[in-house]
Amino acid sequence: MKTSHWMGFVMIVLLALGSGWWLGRTGAAVDPVAQQDSASVAKPQRRVLYYRNPMGLPDTSPVPKKDSMGMDYLPVYDGEAPVEPGTVVLPPEKVQRLGVRTMRATRESLHVEVRASASVRVDETRQFAIAPRFEGWIERLHANQTGMAVRRGQALMVLYSPALLAAQEEYRIADEAARRLDGGDPSGAAAMRQLRDAARIRLRNWQATGARLGGTGDPARLAIVAPADAVVVDKPVVEGERFEAGQTVLRLVDLSSVWVVAEVPVSQAAELGTGQRARFETPSLPGEVREGRIDFIQPLVDPGSRTVAVRLVLPNPDGMLRPGLFGEVLLLGRPDDLATVVPRSAVIDSGTRQVVLVEIAEGRFEPRTVRLGRRAADRVAVLEGLAEGETVVVSANFLIDAESNLSSALQGLEPAAGTDAMHSHGGAEKPVEAVDHSGHRHGASDDGAVEPDPADPHAGHHQGH
Repeated sequence: MKTSHWMGFVMIVLLALGSGWWLGRTGAAVDPVAQQDSASVAKPQRRVLYYRNPMGLPDTSPVPKKDSMGMDYLPVYDGEAPVEPGTVVLPPEKVQRLGVRTMRATRESLHVEVRASASVRVDETRQFAIAPRFEGWIERLHANQTGMAVRRGQALMVLYSPALLAAQEEYRIADEAARRLDGGDPSGAAAMRQLRDAARIRLRNWQATGARLGGTGDPARLAIVAPADAVVVDKPVVEGERFEAGQTVLRLVDLSSVWVVAEVPVSQAAELGTGQRARFETPSLPGEVREGRIDFIQPLVDPGSRTVAVRLVLPNPDGMLRPGLFGEVLLLGRPDDLATVVPRSAVIDSGTRQVVLVEIAEGRFEPRTVRLGRRAADRVAVLEGLAEGETVVVSANFLIDAESNLSSALQGLEPAAGTDAMHSHGGAEKPVEAVDHSGHRHGASDDGAVEPDPADPHAGHHQGH
């Protein structure tokens, strides 16, 4: 009894295991179908109309393919809006991967900023030349070194001149004789007055009228004084040297005001005008900015550098703007009229035309030809082709890394012809016919096989191989 019970128990266990195995196999065969059916119900299949070029070129294909760069053609499903020729369509993940940034076009007035190299120069209206109008000797030279600062009215030198002595003695004698003869000899007194007046005119022309130096009362010596607060920039004589009439013995410059001359390219000079604000900076004075206004614009163009000299007049009360310093000038041009403005990075300049990529929808970018106006810093005015509020691409890595693709995309805006038109219709290329030296044509038959040349006895052998 115990053996029969044990055998019955074993049979029951084997039957249970066999049933479980059969049910599991049946379920594994049925489940994928059920899952596929449920997936098809949850997500119906969309019909693919055609495949379009990933760069927006007017080229479509009825079957999946790749372009010359190895990029997959994108499917266009039933119900989607057709892609206009030339429109660049990018999926969201590609937009993010390429780093595409956009910005809205605004309407504003641009202020042109012109930067140019400049140098500090002497104010030509504040130069003085000390040149006596008579001959003589330099008896004492007080301004005896170049660069010396002098004050207005300060004695520069003491001159000795026999001619000056003779003119003053003539004036003195004629004046005394005129007064003495005034009562007894009217005609003689009149002649003396004429001599006196002639001597006075001569002294006045020599700029030595009534000049008696330093309280010495010596009429033969004359003190030359500084005409303004200035600096000695040239001293061609030394003490005791003889000079001729009209010879320059000292040159002075007033540096309380200086010129800053900037060399501006001709293309930017038209934006400037007198009275406009300007700033000057020099590495010699770090952190200091001197402000002024445009005083003069040179009417002539330098033929060597093709620049125009623009002059500023800057005050120099501390004397730190020394002539010869180099620096940079920022010239603020007159404001322009209101216009549509975009960043300069949004413009693709091919040399013959300018194009911006306008975002017409999410992931869709339309190349559009524009006409540009004034440029200011990193912004540019768009005169035609773009409206205020439209969104343009201002930064994208593919604009630099795939320059050739962009050129092709721009060319795609033109009517397609030749091979491009054939590819756009998905047509096959015509078989090429080969012509041998005897003039016979070797073409392809309708089924694609090459027909053997009857004149060639080995043609069949070639075909068989």
